[in-house]
Amino acid sequence: MDNLKIVAFDVFGTVVDWYGSVSREIASVAPQIDADEFTLAWRGGYAPAMQKVASGELGWTLIDDLHRMILDELLDRFGVDGLDEAQTVHLNRVWHRLGPWPDSVEGLARLKTRYTICTLSNGNMGLLADMAKRAGLPWDCILSAEVFRKYKPDPATYLGVAKTFDVAPEEVMLAAAHHDDLEAARRCGLKTAFIERPMEFGPNRGNDISPRPGNDLHCRDILDLAERLSC
Repeated sequence: MDNLKIVAFDVFGTVVDWYGSVSREIASVAPQIDADEFTLAWRGGYAPAMQKVASGELGWTLIDDLHRMILDELLDRFGVDGLDEAQTVHLNRVWHRLGPWPDSVEGLARLKTRYTICTLSNGNMGLLADMAKRAGLPWDCILSAEVFRKYKPDPATYLGVAKTFDVAPEEVMLAAAHHDDLEAARRCGLKTAFIERPMEFGPNRGNDISPRPGNDLHCRDILDLAERLSC
């Protein structure tokens, strides 16, 4: 790791607990429905929506707007009525208010003492900035698919980190809780660290945290990553 300069982080699920944050808000807004099912369905619509952008079916569309498209369909499907436009907008922005995992803030602060730390997220810039401000996430820089106008796993996103900081791809590490994200980063020449998040999808759905060949590091959490990188 002697040449490592940048540690970039996937955010949703890796740094923040989207399931816990969203499900609590859904339970508060619509106590008559299954908050677990609604939350997983909302997150489940994320990849297909991004694929519509990647395929050209949709023009460039921010995650905030994709989330709203999915939300409108789910409110109808689950029979949630009575929300006015302002309430629906506020609910859609729950993704701006996601809380960090217990280890995230301290782990990032330790990594920041030695490396430049940044986001590499499909979330849009405003969303990531609001989240960081609220959760106390000490990023040196916020990088988003919005900057590159490509969603992960497009190579432009991973290589864009190296280009932004004028370093070689092998001087960048992606830390993420998702095997497919890390595989795409490795194909672009980045170092990779898997972060275990066994509860990413809540208590009723398992999550694959098994080691995979190819990753440079396999870590329990972000504090463990900081320890492994001598921070």
